[in-house]
Amino acid sequence: MMVHLLLKFQILEKRMYKKIISVINQKGGVGKTTTVINLAAGLSMKGKKILVIDLDPQGNATTGLGLSNTTISDKTIYSVLNGDKNISDVIQRTSFDNLSLITSNVDLSGLEVETAGDSRRAFKLKDELGLILNDSRASYDYILIDCPPSLSLLTIMALVASDALVVPLQTEFFALEGLTQLMKTIERIKSNLNPSLEIRGILLTMFDKRNKLSGQVEIEARNYFKEKVYSTAVPRNVRLSEAPSHGIPVLLYDKFCPGSKAYFKFTEEFLEQDKKVESAA
Repeated sequence: MMVHLLLKFQILEKRMYKKIISVINQKGGVGKTTTVINLAAGLSMKGKKILVIDLDPQGNATTGLGLSNTTISDKTIYSVLNGDKNISDVIQRTSFDNLSLITSNVDLSGLEVETAGDSRRAFKLKDELGLILNDSRASYDYILIDCPPSLSLLTIMALVASDALVVPLQTEFFALEGLTQLMKTIERIKSNLNPSLEIRGILLTMFDKRNKLSGQVEIEARNYFKEKVYSTAVPRNVRLSEAPSHGIPVLLYDKFCPGSKAYFKFTEEFLEQDKKVESAA
């Protein structure tokens, strides 16, 4: 009986693996928020129940999913991380089926100074997400965290709380060099704070097949990171940059544009990773 329960727990553990995913790159303008918004939309369209956490003080994931990042409100991730609110109190529904959001605004930028005396501040997000994962009413299939474009306290919080990472990699000059610092930070977090943290995959973004440099970066990335690089490459696409101003993912703004086709393909590839995990269980 005990062996059966242990095996059942191991299977459940594998199925839960990589449930909390941070989308991260310390560089700005690499398609990080665009990836969060459209992966969330793609997964929700597949019937998955998704929670997006906007952990960037700029609040771009918030506005990109149709909510305001300027309205004065205590229903933000800042109110959770400063101890004023429980995480379940700040989850807001979006206008998209199966997709909820915890918003952010500029208040979040002051958190590092305000929590300077808290020795456990790096674990605050992890502790709060534990409450969600233990709440059967929530039952999210995936929790996606949009990290700020810096290696700050907020990024550390996300790394400590996450099961795995998706790293958007811009196919431009110095892209791989910029990844080196992030890799060092990830290794430090694995060694000291979150030993189970893994890179789920690297997504090539802003890919231009007419540009020789894009092809060179792709070759170098695939040679170095091997199967960790998704087969999908997201192209440069005007519709991708237009969609956020309308407060909707590009998958709904123009589902036939090249950017949408790439993110639909990426969603399929993302889900296929977990099918492999479940079949191995």
